[in-house]
Amino acid sequence: MPYTDHFRLTDDLIQHLDPIVAGLNDPFIETRYTGFLAVSSVTVLELAMKTIFLEFAAAKHKVLGNFCAQYFDRINGRIDIKSITDDYAARFGNKYKEKFKKSLNNLEQQQLIATGSSTKSAYGNLLVWRHEFAHKGSIPIQATYSEVRRAYFCGKDVMHCLATCMRR
Repeated sequence: MPYTDHFRLTDDLIQHLDPIVAGLNDPFIETRYTGFLAVSSVTVLELAMKTIFLEFAAAKHKVLGNFCAQYFDRINGRIDIKSITDDYAARFGNKYKEKFKKSLNNLEQQQLIATGSSTKSAYGNLLVWRHEFAHKGSIPIQATYSEVRRAYFCGKDVMHCLATCMRR
């Protein structure tokens, strides 16, 4: 299955929630939808990342594919940019690590120029917000539904960037 298929789960959720959240007048309920979106977002980004690495490994060699399937089965939530760069991409060779870093920095520059916002920061914030909601039952006050939504789309950009770099 292509890594992009995982996005459908959260894309469909956003399509469903957008009109509901727009009509809400209850901040408490909105924070719950915001937290739910953060959890859903990080889940599909993790699945996408795993799929990218597993498809790459399987294309390289059957044994490598089997090893990676077991290795990536245990990462659970460790999908921050540093982990992707230094713990995962680097294991396939410095070439892939450097390609990802360069490509991600280019994406960051493009987004800063176009929107004035940081893809890397938004992605990192999404991971923090998901952790706080899933493990502490709270969403930081500064995390609105629209910010989590935007961070999810930044996360998709990070995964597209990774997929582009993890090609032979």
